[in-house]
Amino acid sequence: MAEAVIGLGSNLDNPEQQVLQALRELDGIPGIRILKTSSLYSSVPVGPQDQPDFVNAVALINTDLEPERLLDALQDLENRHRRVRLRHWGPRTLDLDVLFFGKRIIDTPRLRVPHPEFRNRVFTVIPLLEIMPDFLMPPENTPLRDLTGLLPERDLRALTIIRESSRFPFSSAGKPDLH
Repeated sequence: MAEAVIGLGSNLDNPEQQVLQALRELDGIPGIRILKTSSLYSSVPVGPQDQPDFVNAVALINTDLEPERLLDALQDLENRHRRVRLRHWGPRTLDLDVLFFGKRIIDTPRLRVPHPEFRNRVFTVIPLLEIMPDFLMPPENTPLRDLTGLLPERDLRALTIIRESSRFPFSSAGKPDLH
């Protein structure tokens, strides 16, 4: 089993529900188990500004899938949410990214890990800092908290705070456990 960090985002078709539903479905994929999830955050779009704000979160998972098989599973989930790729950084119902895969460095035609834009995006750094405050980023083992002063936090606001006592936002009945 390996730990991986997944970034989730949506800005179409009820984005908050898209992200919450994706978390439920992600946890149901064979070979994947969610360990922790961040709160939900609203962020301004990267790229074209003629689109709605995004809802973002991150999830720490355990997986026995190899990195590209994990990517396949994430892309299948995006497709089930009717993800359409019309333009680079355009609006989408669901966007799932492998941000980290253990301490591995991956550079293939299909997958680059750590995600090449991770450290430039407040909507991935702050949610990850919430659930893993002592995270050391590969390959240099740089403390994640070192990035916080470099990011425009004005572009991010908390939407749904997930209770600290339940890091995974679903009760045994499958309903969100939010406050």
